[in-house]
Amino acid sequence: MTLRCDGVTRALERDPEREGWWRGEAEAHDGSRYGFALDDGPVLPDPRSRRQPDGPDGLSAVVDHDRFEWSAEWSGRPLPGAVLYETHIGTFTPEGTFDAAAERLGHLVDLGVTHVELMPVCPFPGRHGWGYEGVSLWAVHEPYGGPEGLKRFVDRAHALGLGVVLDVVHNHLGPSGNYLPRFGPYFTDTHHTPWGAAVNLDAPGSDEVRAYLVQSALAWLRDHRIDGLRLDAVHALVDTRARHFLEELSEAVDELAADTGRPLFLIAESDLNDPRIITPRGSGGLGIHAQWNDDFHHALHSALTGESQGYYADFARAPLTALAKTLTGGFFHDGTYSSFRGRHHGRPLDRTRVAAHRLLGYSQTHDQIGNRAQGDRLAGLVSPGLLACAAALTLTAPFTPMLFMGEEWAAGTPWQFFTDHTDPELAKAVSDGRRREFAAHGWAEQDVPDPQDPATRDRSCLDWSEPEREPHARMLAWYRQLLAVRRDHPDLTDPDLADTKVAYDEDRRWLAFRRGDVRVAVNLGTDPADIPLGSREARVLAAWEPVDIPGADGLLRLPAESAVVLLQE
Repeated sequence: MTLRCDGVTRALERDPEREGWWRGEAEAHDGSRYGFALDDGPVLPDPRSRRQPDGPDGLSAVVDHDRFEWSAEWSGRPLPGAVLYETHIGTFTPEGTFDAAAERLGHLVDLGVTHVELMPVCPFPGRHGWGYEGVSLWAVHEPYGGPEGLKRFVDRAHALGLGVVLDVVHNHLGPSGNYLPRFGPYFTDTHHTPWGAAVNLDAPGSDEVRAYLVQSALAWLRDHRIDGLRLDAVHALVDTRARHFLEELSEAVDELAADTGRPLFLIAESDLNDPRIITPRGSGGLGIHAQWNDDFHHALHSALTGESQGYYADFARAPLTALAKTLTGGFFHDGTYSSFRGRHHGRPLDRTRVAAHRLLGYSQTHDQIGNRAQGDRLAGLVSPGLLACAAALTLTAPFTPMLFMGEEWAAGTPWQFFTDHTDPELAKAVSDGRRREFAAHGWAEQDVPDPQDPATRDRSCLDWSEPEREPHARMLAWYRQLLAVRRDHPDLTDPDLADTKVAYDEDRRWLAFRRGDVRVAVNLGTDPADIPLGSREARVLAAWEPVDIPGADGLLRLPAESAVVLLQE
């Protein structure tokens, strides 16, 4: 094995103390270009590259993290009480860069969110993409601004009081620019995933693979001062070892948090409905600090839209019943039969042991929008009144709320699936595969956007003129009002999931729940609804449409497709 650095080639020697490792030294400085050649082959980028100036296939570059001058004094923001805002750097602004996104962070502060969650930023082929086909898990996509751009973004966010969460992908790497298999047994045929061979977490050589992933995660938190990581599709991390990789990772993150004095956290995307993922290690769990709760989303989406295809079928039979169950028990599938899966799924969550903030609730995400044929947002499917109901439920539910960029003003722009593959064969395969996928569901080919067409990405960029005009301005004001209510009333951030009490009428399409002294009611129906709230004195904290407080009969008369938040003292 040889090292080529700044045009000079040096031979590497086997490390006598570490089986499978080679070592050597070379003079270098910030920006030095280098790579490794295996068995007289081509020079390849470093698997632990901190920068890929010319993309995934180019030489790596040395990054001296100490050169960056941080300006913000930052002690961190914990997950309990947080409000997250999922953002894609490439479409948050037309420019699609960290610096352009940083200029819009004041909007998030005014909105009332606490953390901005970035979709993956590791290098991927071309300029534009979702980021889930990244490689070089220690580096930053150069067109976004590279490692320096990410640091400037984080520093600006911290100066404004915003935490930063980063989406990382450990379950697979992109098909293009992935050189890891040449350096070692990073993947194994022992297990298979939807993306092919699984990441090697339990086969021979897996000790070093696990260390590679753990150290990559810690590098984001340490070198870029990220506050938390969102772990993509952890159900695809196949690990049969006695100590699961997630437990190892959570312990390492907790140790780093103790060393730095900053609260650091991990959020899993999991399809398992397994409470052990978010149960502390000391109680027999894996110690992940929170997870996305798709059950809440699916129940809410079915209640709002009436859609029943695919996984919505399990929720659409009685959507308000499903929604009520998630509001009080976290999971809908907690050992129940799932018709979508054709088997029983999940297990019950112990409400006395698992705090409500460990589940994230949302009405929209990049997945739930972008994986639709045309990337249509909820605003394109339902009325403004029902959007207001969705916001009220998401922002007052027991969970940690998360918004998807532009949701707060009912953005009229879609968010579609787009790629920029530089390999012509791969580009064609992706475009053809997308059309075939939706043709099987009745979509005409011409109605499915081509992921490789630059216009698909351009359509997906937020239109920042929308919040200044109706009907977007009214929706934005509603989100701000709800977030202010959440901030001002501790009952809405109470971690006791068992304290939530729900009433609903499936036929008349209304639902109400109580959290402490706060009452939330939504009417999803097309007729006014009389909702029994009791005769305690109340005052309105937020209302989508004008509403009178309950009279002596204790009935709240709520207009059609409307929501209200009340305080009963």
